[in-house]
Amino acid sequence: MLKAKQISLSLSLFFSLGRTRGDSVTQMEGPVTLSEEAFLTINCTYTATGYPSLFWYVQYPGEGLQLLLKATKADDKGSNKGFEATYRKETTSFHLEKDSVQASDSAVYFCALSDTVTGTAGGAEHKL
Repeated sequence: MLKAKQISLSLSLFFSLGRTRGDSVTQMEGPVTLSEEAFLTINCTYTATGYPSLFWYVQYPGEGLQLLLKATKADDKGSNKGFEATYRKETTSFHLEKDSVQASDSAVYFCALSDTVTGTAGGAEHKL
């Protein structure tokens, strides 16, 4: 009998980018341990007065923060490396999902938002 590999995913609390006037994101607190090939959902909900841009960042062990996904309007769906997230205005959510996690997915994941003031969302990608 083969034993499934365990994957450790750490989740940040929350952070926001740009001038947010009380806007925020909240995600489930980690760490989370999953078996390889398990389905992953990391919940992220937001509070905003307007229509923020939403982001998922990842930080692999020994590496810097990297942009994983971005959505700039309602119903945008981002995907990268098998991860997906859909900007749901009606539920104020941007949940990160992956059908089958691998050991290489072990990392810290951050949900973030930026208001839509000109220049803020685009600059957020490059400042971190």
